[in-house]
Amino acid sequence: MKIGGDLAGVEQMQIDGSVQFDGVGGLSDHISSLKEMVIFPLLYPEIFERLKIEPPRGCLFYGPPGTGKTLLARALANECSQGHMRVTFFMRKGAECLSKWIGESERQLRLLFEQAYQMRPSIIFFDEIDALAPVRSDKQDQIHSSVVGTLLALMDGLASRGEVVVIGATNRLDSIDPALRRPGRFEREFRFSLPNKEARKEIFKIHTRDWTLKPLDKFLEELAEKCVGYCGADIKALCAETGLCALRHRYPQLYESRERLQINMDSIKIKANDFSMAMQKTVPASRRVVPSSGQALSAILKPLLENTLERILKTLQRVFPHAELALKKDQQRGNYVVDSDEESPSISEEKLTHKAPDQKKAEFRTFSRYVCPCYGFVFKTAENPRDQPTSYRPRFLLIEEPGSGQASDLAAAVIHSLEKFPIYTLDTPTLFASISPDETCVQLMREAQRSAPSIIYVPQIPLWWETVGPTLRSVFTTLLQNIPRFTPVLLLATSNVQLSDLPEEVKALFNNEYEEVFRIPRPTLAERRHFFEDLVMKQAAQPPALKTN
Repeated sequence: MKIGGDLAGVEQMQIDGSVQFDGVGGLSDHISSLKEMVIFPLLYPEIFERLKIEPPRGCLFYGPPGTGKTLLARALANECSQGHMRVTFFMRKGAECLSKWIGESERQLRLLFEQAYQMRPSIIFFDEIDALAPVRSDKQDQIHSSVVGTLLALMDGLASRGEVVVIGATNRLDSIDPALRRPGRFEREFRFSLPNKEARKEIFKIHTRDWTLKPLDKFLEELAEKCVGYCGADIKALCAETGLCALRHRYPQLYESRERLQINMDSIKIKANDFSMAMQKTVPASRRVVPSSGQALSAILKPLLENTLERILKTLQRVFPHAELALKKDQQRGNYVVDSDEESPSISEEKLTHKAPDQKKAEFRTFSRYVCPCYGFVFKTAENPRDQPTSYRPRFLLIEEPGSGQASDLAAAVIHSLEKFPIYTLDTPTLFASISPDETCVQLMREAQRSAPSIIYVPQIPLWWETVGPTLRSVFTTLLQNIPRFTPVLLLATSNVQLSDLPEEVKALFNNEYEEVFRIPRPTLAERRHFFEDLVMKQAAQPPALKTN
């Protein structure tokens, strides 16, 4: 085994021991699930023996680049190697397992699983697993199909793999073979989305906790508000660039001298301007390909559109109850909510040690919240409706007067307020940037349904409907109707054409009686006065600040 392992390049991964779970921000749900899979079976094996269940042995990380997939795997390996726990960690890139010799790739995979089984408990982490196990098709060569078949047999074949946990990471979920995505192989799928405001603030705290002068909590909250669309890697790069900006301000002569100069490290202080300059130089990874659709109202537009935005969000909460969870600042994050079991009926026959609950009450508590598709009535029960809010095909249309230009700013502000949900922009540049617009539409809408609750955003839907062909219209409406009725996927659209002048197919998507159509009013006299008063009396009338040497 040792000789074969050396030939195949199978060795234990030596990783950075400084990364722990407390160094990963905004992923508390995923950390709790990984503890159930790996740490709890090692610390509390009697729980699983008593319940006669096997803990999950595989999970799949997917999401945009830079959102912490590999970082969380490193933190898991370090957490499992503390104290009396010793877990072997193997990390392989997807392309590293491939070889030019026939049968060598399959042999490397077999050696990897055999060595992991001998050194159990162990973790095998496949980074970029889409390169190792792509979708099998007739167009693909037989080599890749053989590698995928070998991996499937090793993960869940006739022989048990024991205490070997397999973790895969990818940012192209649709490129992975569907046979891997079932219980027994990758039982759990963790979506790593872009961090929201609270998660960004937590990541900023992690990267600035070792600074001599720590930023104020209020300043970090304002910084997290501005950094919309930044992933964890972007925030780390932003903090590093901020330190370099502070160095440039304090010692510009370092960049002109070739010799080593004596500097005073205590004199280098990071200020708010350094963060502003760093943000101008840092381009988030999500905006390098496609710009972000969400953006907060600018300071100039706030006096004009702030009240309208509040009314839009209140109306949207009635149409899309999940928006209430995103807009509530003190909402408890995560799905690990422990309910009281005093009134929950047992599913097995046992001695009654307390008063049996009322049967009608138990049956009635199975309903949480129901929106009648015919009359729009909302039924609430004894169960907390905020745990499982439900809505019937939520759709929302913002209509502006022609030439006003308010819908684009307000829609971006709405998306910014609902940034906890994944946003999928279905505009014409996104569709026609690829060779097949139909395939792009299918992929985006299926991904939106998979990652529900989510939002599908169609800006200027009359122009969009006129530009795309009849085939794409049919694909769009069919996919929209195929989404299950109570799946929380919101269709958000804007229009500069009145509802009566829209095409009949578009009007059928939005119901005006259920408050799914919001007509944006013009700014009132008080709002216009507030706008000009701030612009003229406060900004233009004040002299500029004197710049000192």
